[in-house]
Amino acid sequence: MKMRSLRIATFAALLAASAWAADVTGTWKGEMNGPNGSFSLTYSFKQDGAKLTGTVTGPQGDPLTLEDGAVDAAKIHFVVNVPMNGGMKIVNDGTIKADDGISLQAKSDSGEAFGDPITLKKQK
Repeated sequence: MKMRSLRIATFAALLAASAWAADVTGTWKGEMNGPNGSFSLTYSFKQDGAKLTGTVTGPQGDPLTLEDGAVDAAKIHFVVNVPMNGGMKIVNDGTIKADDGISLQAKSDSGEAFGDPITLKKQK
């Protein structure tokens, strides 16, 4: 009976480890290289389970709201609606790394890469 309990406990621990999901709540910063040079981006994430909300602030100064945000294990996804120049949606997909970094690739709503991938670092 003890052996069976040990196996069940081991299985439960392995299952919990495989379902690991990072909590990205907090402030994250990164540099994006664009056609007019590089600029800083500051993300403020709030995670509630798999749901992700927050804002991003860039050189324009006004924060833009994140839409359709989700975190699934080590994957992150959200959309930023940029109202300038008739509006554009920027789709962001990334990977959450174990060293408190996020590798993020932004694409326009037409699917074209929007600059180089950036690495976000969590601020303390």
